[in-house]
Amino acid sequence: MINFKDIKLTPEKLNKVLKITGIFVLAIFLFFCFEVYVPINPFSHETIIYTAQKGMGDEEISKELEGMKMIRSNLFFRIYGVLSFQDGVLQAGKYSISPSMSMYKIIKKLSTGDTVKNTLTILEGWDVNDVQDYLQEKGLCKKNEFLSLIKNNYSATFDFLSDKPKNLNLEGYIFPDTYEIFEDDTCMDFLGLILRNFDAKLTPELRAEIKKQKKSVFDIVITASLIEKEVRNMEDKKIVSGILWKRLKIGMPLQLDCTINYITGKSDASARTKDTKVDSPYNTYLYNGLPKGPISNPGIDSILAAIYPTKTNYLYWLSDGKTYFSATLEEHNAKKSQYLQ
Repeated sequence: MINFKDIKLTPEKLNKVLKITGIFVLAIFLFFCFEVYVPINPFSHETIIYTAQKGMGDEEISKELEGMKMIRSNLFFRIYGVLSFQDGVLQAGKYSISPSMSMYKIIKKLSTGDTVKNTLTILEGWDVNDVQDYLQEKGLCKKNEFLSLIKNNYSATFDFLSDKPKNLNLEGYIFPDTYEIFEDDTCMDFLGLILRNFDAKLTPELRAEIKKQKKSVFDIVITASLIEKEVRNMEDKKIVSGILWKRLKIGMPLQLDCTINYITGKSDASARTKDTKVDSPYNTYLYNGLPKGPISNPGIDSILAAIYPTKTNYLYWLSDGKTYFSATLEEHNAKKSQYLQ
């Protein structure tokens, strides 16, 4: 039997033991780093969609990933998960992963819920029926689901809706943009995303300017929706904005064909005479002032143009791809004869 008391550990022997121990610890550390930070196949171009089911823990997930050859060892996956305090926060969902991703990156994806996202794009100038059709086609909303949701009152959550009449839907506030949504997002989730985006885009500076001009956000959105349908580039939008506000100030009818198209559902370049006689609060031929509500969902340029109009002596415009402005009706009619043959 060995008596350890008889073993004398000289300084030379101690140094040797420490060196061997250090090399052993370093080897374990490097091997651990290799397992965690070096992908199983750094040059792979393969990408798969992996689904972590609800209720699965780190053990089930790691074994599946090892079986799919996304990681080398389910044991190291679990050890790193524990050491990094991420083992208990792995989230269910669909993930885009690859053998070119390290274990570290895969665990980070799963712990932060970086699931596969779908991209949806709302175009400038669409009305709410266009949006409903698009979302239904994409499978996000059921038939008329979006149209039903936008009838609700969300002013308690979003103060920019506080001056919108309660009997109107969210036409005008469906902010055109490209959105990323998660696989399990609902129609209501998407509407919330849109309204939060509008809330962010209408900055405190813009709201202060609207208040300074003694206008309402609702009137700005209506005007922007008209501008969106009338002209395309920013310079023209600001000039048209100036004309619209001037007409409103002097009590001149807006007489916009785009409002007639909103009523009839047509897309006529020039409204038919019989259509201009349709009795509707959106008919700017029959009624002075702004229409009852927005007629489209304007983009940020049209909103900015409505807030910051360009002042000119113009009162009229027409477009044939290019916009022509006039100060008098006689000049306007002459340009119609010249350009709209």
